[in-house]
This record gives sequence, structure tokens and C-alpha cells, in this order.
Amino acid sequence: MLNLKNQVVFICGRYTVFSEAEIIEMHAIIEEIGRKFGSEAIKTGEIFPTNVAPVLTLNDNRLAPYPVSWGFPRWDGKGTIINARSETALEKRMFSKSLLTRRCVIPSTGFFEWLHVDGKAQKDKFLFCRPGKRMLFMAGMIDTFKGADGVARDTFVILTTGANASMSPFHDRMPVILSPEERENWIADESFMRLVLARKGPELIWEKAG
Repeated sequence: MLNLKNQVVFICGRYTVFSEAEIIEMHAIIEEIGRKFGSEAIKTGEIFPTNVAPVLTLNDNRLAPYPVSWGFPRWDGKGTIINARSETALEKRMFSKSLLTRRCVIPSTGFFEWLHVDGKAQKDKFLFCRPGKRMLFMAGMIDTFKGADGVARDTFVILTTGANASMSPFHDRMPVILSPEERENWIADESFMRLVLARKGPELIWEKAG
């Protein structure tokens, strides 16, 4: 068991899209994007802010994957915004319209947090996922912004909520997480969306990553 006493917590926005064939659903998502958009359309492995990654939206009443860049551009042009607080997103001009009209699901195989332990030069890296599951689905939303080149591109952010007991030793926030059965309702049903934003997240497990 990891001893968390006297540790300083750092947050870092990264998650994973592992494409091993045994992770059947993720493998299928990556294969479908490759057929539609080309094999280089998305990044796999460790996903960083501004990377293009798969998101799921509803198309002809089915969940369909698309390549979308992670992070809304900041209003001052300096950097990107990768997360939105579930408690206040509907009140914020940057997020409210997207949350009401362009919700999406971000498929992953887990997300990372880092801990800086006293006396150690390097931070320890931990991968979080759901017990007994190879996939972790995060709630998000999409908007479209013009880049410096004048080209309009879709981008997404991940919604976060207050940490539950399984996450709070590491950080006070966690992604808003959906079960596989909830993905379509999250996208299509505003009433369900509001319920999701108000609830606590599911229990997670973690392991030290390389």
C-alpha cells in the first residue's frame, strides 16, 4: 500500500489510448477512425493536451468515433483549456453552449496523476482505471475554433468533478466518468446530463506506471 503521508500532490492532464487487440472496444474505435480518416488521424498511447484523439458522438443513432483535438484555446491566446468544472460549466460562456448541444464521450484506457514524494527527485506516476474494466469513458464536450491559419477545427474538453474517496488521496478533482450503458444518454438527453453532473464519481483503482 502506498504511504501518502507528507506528500505533495501535482495534477497533470494526460490519459491513455492503448490499442492492443485484446482491448476489443478501443481497438475497434481506432480501426474505424483509420478506415474513415487515415491511420495517422489520431495519436495513441499517452495522450497530451493538444493531441488529436478519438471522441464518440451520436451519428444516425449510433456511437461513432471522430478525431478531435484536446483543449479549447484560451481567450487570451496563451495555451489551452483542457478541463471544465462540472459544477459551473453551464454558467460559463466558454462552455455552456457546447455542454447543452455538443456533448461527447472520450474513450480511454485510464488517466494519469503524479505524486511528488518528499526526498525523491522524480515524481511518481500512477494510472487510474475502473476495477475489472479495460475501458474508462469520460464525459466531455466539443466546440469549433478557428486557428491562426484561419481553418476551423473541432476541439474537446473533459469535464471534472470533486474527487471521491478513491481519488481524494491523490487529488481533489477527477474526470466525470460514464458507464458504457450511459454514453448515448449523456449525449442525447439533457436531463440525464444534469443528473450526471450532480452525482459522485465511481470508485477507481490505481497502479504505479512506468
